[in-house]
Amino acid sequence: MAWARERALEAGVRAVSPGTGDALRLLAMVSGARAVVEIGTGTGVSGIHLLTGMRPEAVLTTVDTEPDRQQFARQAFRLAGFPANRTRIIPGHALDVLPRLTDGGYDLVFCDGDRLEYLDYLAESLRLLRSGGLVCFAGVFAGGRTVDSAAQPTEVRRLRELLRAVRESERLAPALLPVGDGLLCAARR
Repeated sequence: MAWARERALEAGVRAVSPGTGDALRLLAMVSGARAVVEIGTGTGVSGIHLLTGMRPEAVLTTVDTEPDRQQFARQAFRLAGFPANRTRIIPGHALDVLPRLTDGGYDLVFCDGDRLEYLDYLAESLRLLRSGGLVCFAGVFAGGRTVDSAAQPTEVRRLRELLRAVRESERLAPALLPVGDGLLCAARR
């Protein structure tokens, strides 16, 4: 974990906080996750947390556009003791990859990619998740800007739209966890 966090710092990649990682591990564990999708591989920090909570035979599918980050993640997973068959690392843009994944085939979808695309990730997640599955979005507080009444950049406006869409959806049972920079989680009804 320390190695993956150091690589994230060196590469200027946003890694989940230890509290967010703990929450992800717990959610993967209590859901009995066998199949998880991660959008935004980073250097493997969140993937290690997810894999630690997942069942021993479970597979993490992780998507990222950056090959160097995927290499860091592969090495981080190996250093953490996870065999290669526990991960499926897919290069590409999430909105190109997600439609090719199996409908209803996943227990948890973790979104930590492009925040401008979070609403699109939500739509794909609803298709990917089994009934009772979880979708989680990292960084929804945007450094406190999502609750600030001042004019905000597009990213913050899109995060507000996501929060509203999840809250108002009859298909989801949401919870906003105050860990890291905010972790929005919702179970598919």
